[in-house]
Amino acid sequence: QVQLVESGGGLVQAGDSLRLSCAASGRSISNYAMGWFRQAPGKEREFVTTINWSGDSTYYADSVKGRFTISRDNAKNTVYLQMNSLKPEDTAVYYCAANSNVLYGGTHYWFEYQYDSWGQGTQVTVSS
Repeated sequence: QVQLVESGGGLVQAGDSLRLSCAASGRSISNYAMGWFRQAPGKEREFVTTINWSGDSTYYADSVKGRFTISRDNAKNTVYLQMNSLKPEDTAVYYCAANSNVLYGGTHYWFEYQYDSWGQGTQVTVSS
């Protein structure tokens, strides 16, 4: 399995930006689709965004479209989530996930069960 470690979370004000990183180890993720999910207090974990194996195709939840950008650097075995114009409703623990069951995966992985490796999460808190 792939080990994933998220970083970059923190406390920011509404309108600020943050960049989350997801560093992978144990195996190269260059051939796998990757995703970000989040879980707000008292809510179920929800899909945020996904990126295909090569990084040239992405898909976003409507709630973050136009504000968040997912990217990857396969040479560094790392995936990023750039979050701009943050809102209080973006407050959540953000999780990185890998779909290592499928080689050269696309961007149609929107559900938790499609991912087999998860990080421990990083807290993002947005104050109003």
